Amino acid sequence: MKEKNFHSIHITKDKCIGCVHCLTACPTKAIRVRDGKAQIIDELCIDCGECLRVCPYDAVHSHTTSFAALDHFEYKVAIPSTVLYGQFGAANLPTEILSALRRGGFNEVYDLSSICELNCAAVEEYLNEHPRPRPFITATCPVVVRLIQGRYPALCGQILPIEPPREIAAKILRTILPKALNIAPEKIGIIHITPCPAKMVSINSPATLNKSYLDGAISIRDIYPQILNALRKSQEDALMRHLFPETQFSGIGMGWSLSGGETRGLKNHQAVAVSGIQDTMRVLDQVEAGLLQDIDLLECTVCPDGCVGGPLEVENRFLAKSRILQLVAAAGERAVVDPKDVSRLYHKNFLSFDHPVSPVESRPLDRDPTKAIRKAKRREKIFVDLPRKDCGVCGAPDCRTLADDVVRGLAHVDDCPFVKKEKR
Repeated sequence: MKEKNFHSIHITKDKCIGCVHCLTACPTKAIRVRDGKAQIIDELCIDCGECLRVCPYDAVHSHTTSFAALDHFEYKVAIPSTVLYGQFGAANLPTEILSALRRGGFNEVYDLSSICELNCAAVEEYLNEHPRPRPFITATCPVVVRLIQGRYPALCGQILPIEPPREIAAKILRTILPKALNIAPEKIGIIHITPCPAKMVSINSPATLNKSYLDGAISIRDIYPQILNALRKSQEDALMRHLFPETQFSGIGMGWSLSGGETRGLKNHQAVAVSGIQDTMRVLDQVEAGLLQDIDLLECTVCPDGCVGGPLEVENRFLAKSRILQLVAAAGERAVVDPKDVSRLYHKNFLSFDHPVSPVESRPLDRDPTKAIRKAKRREKIFVDLPRKDCGVCGAPDCRTLADDVVRGLAHVDDCPFVKKEKR
């Protein structure tokens, strides 16, 4: 069942000293500093993790699935992001990492690279059949979906309605495993291993599904020590290396953890990839203005360099990126997915959204339109009288946001130190 207001990002008050690092980094202006502590406005937060990335005091944390929660399931399955393969250095093959993850407490572990390739082929079919609107925007990054819902509601119809690989893989397993194992579906736990806190939000409150096919998400940062320990103790590595050579993995799918990975496999369509929250917003501003219509597909990820730059990874993203590029080159461009299987699943709508992405209602200044107009006029007057230094000392990210908070009754003009000094 969906949790309407679920958020993964939270602030630990005891550790917060009231600096403005998170305040200035937040792209949706969802953070305020009140009484010396940072606070998150739930309606504005999109769980992008920028505050988690910049906080120097470890006061921001993410809620992901705990290991204790796995005890609820009789059979536990892990679907790791391909980002995981870049966390352990060139000496460890993906097969060895998957084997270590299995020994860390999962009954089965499934590689996601082939499903990424499947998704790419399905996207190609969709673009062939749907010439408009342009550009379509991929739905792989849940933060981008939530950003569009709240800030660019007119673009909801341009989100390409193919589920991301993590959900497709979970749906396939959810279909097959209960019969194959003779286990009740609710006793099978399918867990995503992720570098991104927003994946937990997309599981608890999916924007395109009635219910996620995943049961939870464990961060790479949390599970890294267990995998590393299992890798050191492994006695199976030589056997795994012999049975499962590197070419068993999809080179097309392996690159999905890097910016441009989703679009690299497209053959007949013009695509552009953009990463980083600020660049993503700049490009979406252009799309909203009616530009970029000569592009067929827009791949947006809010983390720098793509998912490999997620805030819950362990390895330096540049080293992880280099390692994944090596794996992509080793696997090559050979397809590992049968196009007939892709076409069959695509035309059965097995890969599609349950429902379209819908806009999220904005925060009105007042439910009464007349009062809202009055408040909007007052907000502009307050803003004109503010110094417009956008220093953040008032506890809001900028002067315009402070003016908005004042008319909502959440702040006072005297919170601005320059106004206060002038009055004195």
